[in-house]
Amino acid sequence: MEAAKIYEKAKWISPETVTEPDKRKGAGYLRTTFSYKEGKVSIYATAHGLYEILINGRKITDARLTPGCDEYDKRLQYQEYEITDTLICGENEIFVTLGDGWYRGCNGIDGVRNLYGEDISFLCAIIGDGDIDNPLLVTDCSWDACENGPIKLTDLELGETCDAGSGFGEWHKARKMSFDKGNLIAQTSPFVTEHEVFEGRLTTTPNGESVFDFGQNLAGYTSFVVENAKGGEKICLIHGETLDEDGNFTIENFQPGDRNKSGGIKQEINYICKPGRNDFKPHFSMFGFRYAKVTSDILLSDIQIKSIAVYSDMKETAGFECGVDEVNKLFRNSVWSMKSNFCDIPTDCPTRERAGWTGDAAVFVRTGAYLMDCRGVYEKWLANVRIGQHSDGKMAYICPKNSNPGKIAEMFSASVGWGDAAVLVPWNLYRIYGDEQILKDNYEMMKKWVDFLGRRAGKSKLKNRFGKNPYRKYIIDTGMDYGEWCEPGADVMKTMMSAFKDGQPEVATAYYAYSSGILAKISEILGNGADADKYKEISEKATEAYRYLVLKDGHIRSDRQCEYVRPLAFCLLPVKEAVEAAKDLNELVVKNDYHLNTGFLSTPFLCSVLADYGYVDTAYRLLLQRSYPSWLYAVEKGATTIWETWDGIREDDTVHDSLNHYSYGAVSGWLLSGVLGIRYDFDKVLIKPLPDERLKFAKGYYDSPKGRIVSEWRYIEETDSFAYRFEIPEGMEAELELPGEEKRILTSGSYEI
Repeated sequence: MEAAKIYEKAKWISPETVTEPDKRKGAGYLRTTFSYKEGKVSIYATAHGLYEILINGRKITDARLTPGCDEYDKRLQYQEYEITDTLICGENEIFVTLGDGWYRGCNGIDGVRNLYGEDISFLCAIIGDGDIDNPLLVTDCSWDACENGPIKLTDLELGETCDAGSGFGEWHKARKMSFDKGNLIAQTSPFVTEHEVFEGRLTTTPNGESVFDFGQNLAGYTSFVVENAKGGEKICLIHGETLDEDGNFTIENFQPGDRNKSGGIKQEINYICKPGRNDFKPHFSMFGFRYAKVTSDILLSDIQIKSIAVYSDMKETAGFECGVDEVNKLFRNSVWSMKSNFCDIPTDCPTRERAGWTGDAAVFVRTGAYLMDCRGVYEKWLANVRIGQHSDGKMAYICPKNSNPGKIAEMFSASVGWGDAAVLVPWNLYRIYGDEQILKDNYEMMKKWVDFLGRRAGKSKLKNRFGKNPYRKYIIDTGMDYGEWCEPGADVMKTMMSAFKDGQPEVATAYYAYSSGILAKISEILGNGADADKYKEISEKATEAYRYLVLKDGHIRSDRQCEYVRPLAFCLLPVKEAVEAAKDLNELVVKNDYHLNTGFLSTPFLCSVLADYGYVDTAYRLLLQRSYPSWLYAVEKGATTIWETWDGIREDDTVHDSLNHYSYGAVSGWLLSGVLGIRYDFDKVLIKPLPDERLKFAKGYYDSPKGRIVSEWRYIEETDSFAYRFEIPEGMEAELELPGEEKRILTSGSYEI
């Protein structure tokens, strides 16, 4: 049913009598009654802010943080729930609690408030037996409202303050709000729900503070139970990711640089008990944490506390295990960082920024689609990415917005690698799910982005800089690009200043060639021949420009691993030069004592390009490297998630930056596609395992859209050989390529080789 018809008789209403944008307010409440006789009944609801609904005192859904995160002024989801089982014949009560959420609460690292509006409001219609013309109930000014209840503060970042024994203040009639309904759209993405639960272990830190350790860094919240409270006792919980170098609790690693600007990211629960049993978890707050510091005038042994992971309801679709525990931990850490950051949209971290960065989504999408069935989350996010695209084709680098963008944001919206999410995310989803609608939905956005890159190309700021390059008009060195972000040993500010001055032609031109080539394939798939020819020609000429730019006597001349990984991963070099580049990359890694020095954009491809060009031993040495910078360095430091930087906890145990960013966890994609060899495309499946005796064995699976694919190998020391086992699902045909053997075809069934 169309939103206009569903809500034709409903009015936006608010529990607040006046709008006070500078005043921090608590939750708002709405209630009324309606009559029911018989039949199937559904409620259609949405809000400015976040909402929870009780009917006759019962929750109508397990979903959390609804209606979710969106570019609200242009796209606001409404939800449908069947509520028949909650109703009684006769009079029924509906009770609604509203909180700030993303709509008007603190957003992002700057803690910007009132980003989308200054109100909290509610809209709903209750419809029986599909009779949309005669709803049982709609929101209007007859509803009762209260703006002074037990929840005194409710904010996603700051936390929640609740006086459980305070009751409700004066009730009054709801305030009618004048908002358009043209932005309403039915939710099709998965709900955000509760998942894993971890019991807390109480410890005392060296400075005497009481801290609960839940053993797993996650995104969610704590819940606690207190039996037999007298009433008035206070409990304060502050949530953080780690302990500092002295073993004391800290939240400094994810605070903004200027804490006075936003008040900091507190992640704090303040609770005042009511008499008797108190069973609490926050309504509209969510934190990134492993630890919770607690202060209370209740004996801590009398507080039962646990942490609850909260993320979009996605099925895990992959498993991996090998004979090296640290590698297994790395894989699990990757999954946990994905869970922690797929809360309605893919975000970079659940603490400091909580932002839908396009770059993070682009570098992780292939791995993410292996690890979990995340199509619905990505597609919902892509709808916001389309909204955020500028009229000239630039891509907003955070979608939906979580700050008030200014000139700097406009400038960085041109960044390649980030903006290329417009092409790379839909393309990789299509490769997994095979649904052309994914491409159709995003096709115009892709073209606008690549055409924008075309307007950036050939406009060098430096006269005659590329004068000898016959394809110089396809080189991009104007505008601003983030480039190889978080590259080990690189001075970020120096890199940025250099980029401002001279651009980053290597990375920008590579992405121009790569994305235009993918867009040519997409155009052909969709039957747009003229576009296919256009973008194929652009890709070919940009590729030639790139080769001329980076190659000298058939070699790339650079001491940065990323400048070898990128052209190999993007297939931008002729065969001979690619072989030489892979050889030179291998030598760089060996010279660096088998340490990586790649950053944000190239790390996901590092092991795969080395292995694909025959340097499997080097790829494994990188994987198994334990000293900084490496994947296992964090594991050795006790990480339970993936860090933002390679040295989130330094050798001296000092802590900085986020400890829960999923992007570097993209290496788990290689554990599945390289180590196990499961290389899945919806129209072609290749199994090409890379066995290595250092792992002893490796086994795992991928629950593809066509069924479960299993790959397993083990090292047999007595014969210095490997044994393999594979399972191919019904209706699938896979090509098998074992080391040193001819390719063969596997049809559905089990195989031991």
